Amino acid sequence: MADLAPGFADVALDSQAVFRACMNALARPALPQPLATELAPPAPLTPELAALALAMADHEAPLWLDAALRGEPGVRRYLAFHTGARFVEDPAEATFALIGDAAACPPFERFALGSDEYPDRSTTLLIAVNRLEAAEEFVFTGPGIKEPIGLGIAPLPSGFRQQLHANAALFPRGVDLIFTTTRRIAALPRSSRLIGEA
Repeated sequence: MADLAPGFADVALDSQAVFRACMNALARPALPQPLATELAPPAPLTPELAALALAMADHEAPLWLDAALRGEPGVRRYLAFHTGARFVEDPAEATFALIGDAAACPPFERFALGSDEYPDRSTTLLIAVNRLEAAEEFVFTGPGIKEPIGLGIAPLPSGFRQQLHANAALFPRGVDLIFTTTRRIAALPRSSRLIGEA
């Protein structure tokens, strides 16, 4: 393990800071928030995705990695060592799904969507993107959004707009989405509704 990249310098404080940033993003959907981290995980795992995983995943919260991240053995070793989480092959069994290639993100329906009795038993998708900023590409309303707010995200898989509409229609079931880019994070909880045509 001598060549393993380090995790948080201060596990308690750094985890709390990342968790707080995540909660702020979920409380203010579609509004980019700062996410500072000094992590240097093995590529193609980004520092921001690594920070979220280290702050939230553990032995009770299994991880699913997309093909881009599974293709680098060092990523799995890094996450296993620093989180203690087990890895699942079926995305529907994951508490958290790490998506390194947003354009190839599987359809939401492949992940755990929760049930009417236990809507919290769903997958949270942690997605690395190149662009995450205020824009009018996608405009949202819903809890935590005082006035309609726009968000620009790229890259994205084809049919993403339709998937957002379908996900919101499942509420209280559905997946939650957390996007990251360099030192930024933005969330789209399942309660957020996309304005515009599907």
